[in-house]
Amino acid sequence: MNFNDTEIVASIMKNSGWEIVATPEEATAVLLNTCSVRENAESRVIRRLKQYNHKFKKLNKRYIIGIIGCMAERFNQHLVDLENSVNVVIGPDEYRRMPALLDQALSGNKAVAVELSTVETYDDIIPLRTEGISAWLSIMRGCNNFCSYCVVPYTRGRERSRPMQSLIEETRQLFHKGFREVTLLGQNVNSYKDEETGSTFDILISKIAEISPLLRVRFTTSHPRDMSDKLIQAIAQYPNICKHIHLPVQSGSNRILKKMNRRYTVEHYLSIIDKIKSTIPNSAITTDIIAGYPSETEEDHQQTLELLKQVRFSGAFMFKYSPREGTRAFDEPDDVPEETKIRRLNEIINLQNSISKELNQLEKGRVLEVLVEAPSKKKQQEWMGRSSSNKVVIFPNPQGIYKTGDYVDVLIKKSTSATLFGEVVEKK
Repeated sequence: MNFNDTEIVASIMKNSGWEIVATPEEATAVLLNTCSVRENAESRVIRRLKQYNHKFKKLNKRYIIGIIGCMAERFNQHLVDLENSVNVVIGPDEYRRMPALLDQALSGNKAVAVELSTVETYDDIIPLRTEGISAWLSIMRGCNNFCSYCVVPYTRGRERSRPMQSLIEETRQLFHKGFREVTLLGQNVNSYKDEETGSTFDILISKIAEISPLLRVRFTTSHPRDMSDKLIQAIAQYPNICKHIHLPVQSGSNRILKKMNRRYTVEHYLSIIDKIKSTIPNSAITTDIIAGYPSETEEDHQQTLELLKQVRFSGAFMFKYSPREGTRAFDEPDDVPEETKIRRLNEIINLQNSISKELNQLEKGRVLEVLVEAPSKKKQQEWMGRSSSNKVVIFPNPQGIYKTGDYVDVLIKKSTSATLFGEVVEKK
């Protein structure tokens, strides 16, 4: 979401006469697009602010520093009070005002704009995408779920969906510009609904997949409560809808799920997993896990480990719980000791890594269609791409035969927990 928001901001600024520069030292204004989901993300922003302030003072340069995004919404005026170097604070629904607010800051006045909107979707703004073959496409903004630990409904407002036709047209333009993959974004894409036609997410993703069989379609993220049979059928029906579903579970304990206000049970979650695996063979399922949620017992933790063993996720984003001021969980005692959180998180990470490694070993001998992305970071004669199941694949490309945007078939020879390695074979 933040990548996409950065592209929206860049488009707004460029259309107002500003230019993007290569380094902070060249800049008149430095904008930090922020996240508030975890405490660590906010701490990094504060450290970055101090670094920039020190750097620019040494250069004796006049500059503007702006905080935009969720952290701006959460802290608003307090950011200006906390860090004297901050000139502009702009929330996720106020980006259209950014040029005027920066002009205000350049004249020596601080600027804060954090009003949330019930209608803003930026559907008339084409994001400034500067490189690559993969594009982020925000289909909706905000969230109505109010999970107990999550700040998103408070920093991004309530759900509102972009018109379906504008999304189809933008995707068609992306394909004609050379993009070969689009990721449909939403805090809960399953809740998408076109106000004019009543079309739901399964219809939208199907229509986007029909633009071209050469366009891969991904999406993130899904809420288990709203994962529909129609969406699962659509993923199975269209070869170019990627066979990768990110389905955050957060915990394997029904008691903890209830405290999180997730509004589903482990049993319901497992029934969805069964449908996905039976309808879409060889699909990859990934998830999110929070360790050490308030009142989590050792039994709750063991239930999470058992869920990992039962589902066998391809991968997971795994975090220890951090209280977020303003959420419902913030008022609960953060009663799991830090060392216990870390130990439980490490147990989850170690188990998941072993499962990922085992699943990747099963790919050996299979031929996967890979969308070529770029040279490998480690070896210039090797290139990387991703399979439909979102697995990173490394393959030789010594003569540069294969270019960014090509589709190649790769026979998998070996693997690690995170990466597959193989050789290109001729397409059948």
